[in-house]
Order: sequence, then C-alpha cells, then structure tokens
Amino acid sequence: MPIVAQSTETTDWVSRFADEVIAESERRAPGKPSVVVASGLSPSGPIHLGNLREVMTPHLVADEIRRRGYEVRHLISWDDYDRYRKVPAGVPGVDESWAEHIGKPLTSVPAPKGSPHPNWAEHFKAAMAAALDAMGVEFDGISQTAQYTSGVYREQILHAMKHRRDIDAILDQYRTKKPAKQPQKSQKPVDEAELEAAEGSGAAAEDDGSSGSAGYFPYKPYCGNCEKDLTTVTAYDDDSTELTYACTACGFSETVRLSEFNRGKLVWKVDWPMRWAYEGVVFEPSGVDHSSPGSSFQVGGQIVGIFGGRQPIGPMYAFVGISGMAKMSSSKGGVPTPADALQIMEPQLLRWLYARRRPNQSFKIAFDQEIQRLYDEWDRLDAKVADGSALPADAAAHSRAVRTAAGELPRTPRPLPYRTLASVADITAGHEDQALRILSELDPANPLASLDEARPRYDKAEAWINTHVPADQRTIVRQEPDAELLKSLDEPSRQSLRLLLDGLADHWSLDGLTHHVYGVPKVQAGFPADATPKELPPEIKTAQRTFFALLYHLLVGRDTGPRLPTLLLAVGQDRVRTLLGE
Repeated sequence: MPIVAQSTETTDWVSRFADEVIAESERRAPGKPSVVVASGLSPSGPIHLGNLREVMTPHLVADEIRRRGYEVRHLISWDDYDRYRKVPAGVPGVDESWAEHIGKPLTSVPAPKGSPHPNWAEHFKAAMAAALDAMGVEFDGISQTAQYTSGVYREQILHAMKHRRDIDAILDQYRTKKPAKQPQKSQKPVDEAELEAAEGSGAAAEDDGSSGSAGYFPYKPYCGNCEKDLTTVTAYDDDSTELTYACTACGFSETVRLSEFNRGKLVWKVDWPMRWAYEGVVFEPSGVDHSSPGSSFQVGGQIVGIFGGRQPIGPMYAFVGISGMAKMSSSKGGVPTPADALQIMEPQLLRWLYARRRPNQSFKIAFDQEIQRLYDEWDRLDAKVADGSALPADAAAHSRAVRTAAGELPRTPRPLPYRTLASVADITAGHEDQALRILSELDPANPLASLDEARPRYDKAEAWINTHVPADQRTIVRQEPDAELLKSLDEPSRQSLRLLLDGLADHWSLDGLTHHVYGVPKVQAGFPADATPKELPPEIKTAQRTFFALLYHLLVGRDTGPRLPTLLLAVGQDRVRTLLGE
C-alpha cells in the first residue's frame, strides 16, 4: 500500500473512518494494494432513501481513501437471490397474481407489467443503479444470483456444511435467550427468509438454517420443481456431498450432489459472514437493527472465523426520515426512493444531506416546503466556501457533496434560489418563454441568455411544484381585477397601492422590488424606505403584513403566495398595474 500524504479534510467523520479503514486494512494484509468496503441491497421492491445510507456511508469513506491515492473497491452485493417474500403495495404494474411467486428467488419473479427488464430484481436494481450513477457513486456490483448459480461459492458452501455443528453451536448461544425487542423500522436489507421468520417469532428465532431429525444445515435449496425455498434438508453425506431435500410447497423431493448443485444458498446469518471472508471486506456499515444480541451482524462476527475471515469495522447508521412523505405515499404507494429525490433536487444537495451528518445521527429529506429552506442553507454554505468563511467541517461536507475523487459533479451554471425558481415554475405553468423573461429580469444587469443556464436546478424546482405541491396551493394569477375589493378599499390602502405603482418601473428587479415592497409601509408611516428594523416601531411589521395580504388578494386571490418580488416580476408590469387598479 502506498504511503500518501493524508487528506487535509481531517475534521469530519468521513476522514476519521478513512483513517481507521486504512490502518485496519494494513493490519490485516500489510502491503495489499487495495482496500475493500461493502454495501448490501435487496431489490425486493423499491430501494428507498433509508437504504441509500447503506451505500452513501461506505461511498464517502471509499472516496476519501481514493483522494489519498489508495486503490479501493466499493462492493455492492445485490441480494437478488433472496426469496420473494410478499407483494409490495403500490407498485405500478403489479397485482395480486404476483403472490404465486412468493418463495422464489427475486430473479425468478416476473418484472412489473410494462417493465423493460427481464425480472423483478433487475427492475429495481436498474432504478437504483441509475440514481447512484447520477450521484457519482463508483461501485462494483455483484449479483448474488450469479455468484450462487455459477458455483462461485461452492467451496464456501461445502465448508459451511462440513462445519455445520460449529455454526449451530454459535447460533445456539442466542436461541436460548429471550428475543430482543425488534426496532420499529429496519433499514439494513436482510435476507427475506430471515425477515419473515423474525416477524413470526422474534430475533432469536430468525431463519438461521434447517433443523430437524437429520440435524442442523446452514444451506437451503430452491425446489427443482416449483422453484420455491420452502424446502427441508432431510439427509446429507459429507464424503459424497449427496444432499436430499423435500419441498413442503409442492411435495417434490430429490437427491443431489452438492459439489455439483448450484440452486440454493447459505442462510443469511451464514451467507453474510461468508462474503466478508470471501471478499476481504474491511468496512461495512449496518442498520441499528443489527446492534442487538443475536442479530446478523453480531452473530456474523463469530461465524466469520469459521471461514478464516474477520468481521468488518463500520458504524451502525440511524434512520433517515422524510418530511412531506404523506403526499408521496398517496401517489406512489410507498416510501420515496433516490430516483424520486433526484427528480426534485440536484445530486449535490442529496449527497450533502448524507455527508454532513454522522452515520449515527438521524436526519430528514424534504419533499415538502422544507426543501426550499434546505436549498437556502446549501446556497449560504456554497457562498461561505467560495469566500473562505466556512467552518472546516462544513467545508469538508461541501467538498464531498460537489465532487468525488474522479472530479466535480455537473452543476447548474447560474444557481438561482430554488424558492425563486419554484415560484416562477408555479406561476408560468410550463411556459418556458415566460420563465426566461421573468428570470432575466431578476438581475437586469446580468440577464440569463438561456433557460439552460438555470438548469438542471430549474427543472428540479419545476418537478417539485408539479408533483409535491397540492393543487389548492398552486398559484393562479387573476385574469381580471377584483373590482369589488378595489372599490371597498379605504384611503390608506389606496395610498399604499399608489406608492407601489409609482416606484414600480424604477425598482423592476428582484433586489429592487424587494426593497420597494418592504419600503412602502415605511414611507407611508413617515420613515425612510431603507430604515432598519431597529429604527422602526413594532407596528410597521403589522402594516407590512397587512399590505402584503392586500397585494396577494388582488393578484392571486389568497392571503399568501410566492415571495412578492418574484410574483410581481412573474405577473409583469402591465398586468400588475391592471390588477392593482391603475
């Protein structure tokens, strides 16, 4: 392993884990040219944003190690040889007929109707792989179906069967203990058979192999007739490797030679540590559900020695929440995925959300109005990094968000405020020429030449408006003036409108209108338009709110709406004057 100067970004959790991984890798294999980190994903359905932490944690660590000049492999094991456990709700193109496939490998289940992919697993893998590519995540994908059915693990399977009593003794330490309380939410992809068993009888009784009168076996065949894993091993001979099993689903039974048989897999609690040893994994995170006694990670730490390996180091990662999830659930039928997030936010923002929090810290990803605040926070950080005022840890998280060891991610040339873009997209309702006109008037001294300068951020904001803002909250500008309201106004209200209209042309830019709109109530009360809050009495704030509400009613017929300077630019001077009664 080369001796390379340590990264200067030593102030964040990523650098600290990178230090540990490099040191541990050197201890295990002095002089070995590469470091191995790993993730595991089960494509049993949509792979959600909680599962993304399983990938982003080792990705960020691997990328830091690459930045230091080391070779590193980030393995993603696609657990596509897991059993199909149930028909998930809300998946387009799937109906109750898919229940007939329960118990088969995920790669033997048909893809949803209309999918271009050959099977269920490939359908959901493709969406996740595309999202990871957009986020700049470099990885080596390993299909467990391909590994098992091609015989790659044959020696490991035979070794596990030979040492089945040793494995059984380790597992038996936990079978006699009181089942641990199950976490409410699990984010680590687990073997589907294990998950089903855990739901039925608790953690201590998770599927850890076939036990019966013939003894314990850490291997489960898929039936040669119905393809399901509802099988029981009834006999096994270590010398000849002849294995007999019976299927409880269809009654089929056969005897095979395990040294030549490739239609089955090790049970999860044996499979996972076997892979640690086989791949030489040094770092792999796991969900909080694997921290309890008897969990797969804890038990695997003992079983891995049977295969001549060591347990990886790695943190337990906390839950990733969603704000605004209810809106998505009603339309999607499930929790949002990375692809869903990337429809409404740039990859840099999504990477930043995972980079800025330590793995044991929970956080939320916004699909509601909170996304505007997150973007404001991101833009402030971007400005601080540019002028050198960002704190070291914040600058490190920013660096990990905008670039990888391979280079900087593509970014929006003119990153205008997300909330402004969302308001413009809302008001213009897909008319790009109008959107360009409005955005060009935000800064008349430096207008946009093309809407492409504001992309892809503009497209993300437009997608958010169209998919996550309820119809009753969309902005619809009045077609005609509200004659009745205008007629009912008192003299102070009429005066405030005259003051606004008189200065409209001279302040026709985003900054100018911001100053002008807030200044009207100040001037009306006898104060300078640029007076600061400290120089003003508290009632000015009340007057501003009243004035703003009046403008919203006259322009869009509601008490609130997009920021007024943006709304005025969007409506245009002539129409503003008409709607305000000039």
